[in-house]
Amino acid sequence: MSLTCVAKLSELREGRGRVVSVGDKTIALFRRGDRVHAIDNTCPHVNGPLGEGDLEGDWVACPWHKWRFDITTGLCERHPSVSVACYPVAIDGDEISLEL
Repeated sequence: MSLTCVAKLSELREGRGRVVSVGDKTIALFRRGDRVHAIDNTCPHVNGPLGEGDLEGDWVACPWHKWRFDITTGLCERHPSVSVACYPVAIDGDEISLEL
């Protein structure tokens, strides 16, 4: 696995998602304080865009049907057998890189 620079920390707003594309993956980034979390952008329910969802604490709600996912684990609140992939994040100065 290798690190891929995907964004700058200064570009991320606290509590808001930002969607990036890396190869064939679409990934949602979320800033919480000095940490950044990365999950698949696609909700497994009906493919809603998680990066456009509302963030409350560590939970992002899909804007289409409000399924909530933990941005630290990828687990779905209502359906424990459902999850989205999480990606390791490295921050070096202002650069955000993902391990893919």
